[in-house]
Amino acid sequence: MLVSLKKILEKAEKQHYAVGAFNINNLETIQAIMTAAETELSPVILSTSEGAIDYAGMEELAALAHIAAKKTKLPVVFHLDHGKNYDLVVKAIKSGWYTSVMFDGSSLPFKENAKKTKQIVALAHKKGISVEAELGAIAGIEDFVSVEEQDAHLTDPEQAIQFVRETGCDALAIAIGTKHGAFKFKGESRLDYARLKKIAEVVNVPLVLHGASGIPANIKRICTQYGCEISSAKGVADASVKKAITLGVRKVNIDTDLRIAFDAGIRKFLAESPEVFDPRKILTPAKELMTKVVRHKMKTFGSSNKG
Repeated sequence: MLVSLKKILEKAEKQHYAVGAFNINNLETIQAIMTAAETELSPVILSTSEGAIDYAGMEELAALAHIAAKKTKLPVVFHLDHGKNYDLVVKAIKSGWYTSVMFDGSSLPFKENAKKTKQIVALAHKKGISVEAELGAIAGIEDFVSVEEQDAHLTDPEQAIQFVRETGCDALAIAIGTKHGAFKFKGESRLDYARLKKIAEVVNVPLVLHGASGIPANIKRICTQYGCEISSAKGVADASVKKAITLGVRKVNIDTDLRIAFDAGIRKFLAESPEVFDPRKILTPAKELMTKVVRHKMKTFGSSNKG
């Protein structure tokens, strides 16, 4: 069943766990995520990036997400991720398909970010749609989101107080040291927990962690064994994400891990079964690997059996 982001995160806040937001690009990814959710009895957020919309179409992805939500009694949020294009966010709100949108004005000056976010909140709340905003800039590349290392900056707790008060947003994505993409760190992941703790203490909305994929060693090993050149990829450790959740994070975004699992499943199958040309058989191992990844994330986030 489709629900708003606000509703799903209110329960997470009360019970001190986080809900995974998983990016979708096609039918197989949605099937993998929903199989994991049903197995783990977990609430789930299905996210569409601007890149996914450009690739598959907003209406097409919405249709798939709505069908998936109708087939389950579990809470499902259909969410627009990293909406940097103001007009696209407005279109998503007016479409009536989304139960949550993110306006990402993190690259804008504070006043302009707050002003535009407030406008989006006003439009969305009239339709019962939740709004996630972002303050601070997370480094890395993901679809149409690209922030150079020198342009990244961590979220200021005092600014966060003012931003949430002025905009009325329902959730706040913060920058505490995570990065988008597969190549996040050269050494161990280091997050600014003190900053996170302070922000959680002074704002009254759920906090969101972007750029949190872990690059699971087992999936990475399969991918590299069959030709994927990501040997230096390194993500955020599960222990780091768990600690962030204990300090107030209630939504965790995952995209890269699903991409690697999808790629690993296909590469392995094609290498071992070159005679097969049925796309359904080729894509099945990819779905199975993605399901394993999502189930692991749900357990890590503490959302299993919370549906």
